Amino acid sequence: MREGIRVREITNEEGNRLLRIVRRSSGSVVTWRRAQMVLLSAQGMDVAQIAKVTFTSRDRVREVLHNFNDAVGGRHYWSYSSCRRIQYSASKSSARPFGARSRIG
Repeated sequence: MREGIRVREITNEEGNRLLRIVRRSSGSVVTWRRAQMVLLSAQGMDVAQIAKVTFTSRDRVREVLHNFNDAVGGRHYWSYSSCRRIQYSASKSSARPFGARSRIG
């Protein structure tokens, strides 16, 4: 198995975003753990050390690093836009296909 996997060079913007994710206490634990793995790799730790620190398998660490490296600029890897609520404006509210139009009873 290859142990020489490293994350690509990250920009200052990406580094700041990863630090913000790791430092804040709220949010997804999965996202926090992924950000921690990427930061540890950027600091020069190898896969075995990262797996030991984060209490996960080497395969999982490799998968996270590969996914981050394959992401376009690293921007789309951390955004989960499908979890955002859909906001309706007043003009769109009448076009909604769901919901009751009158009271039952």
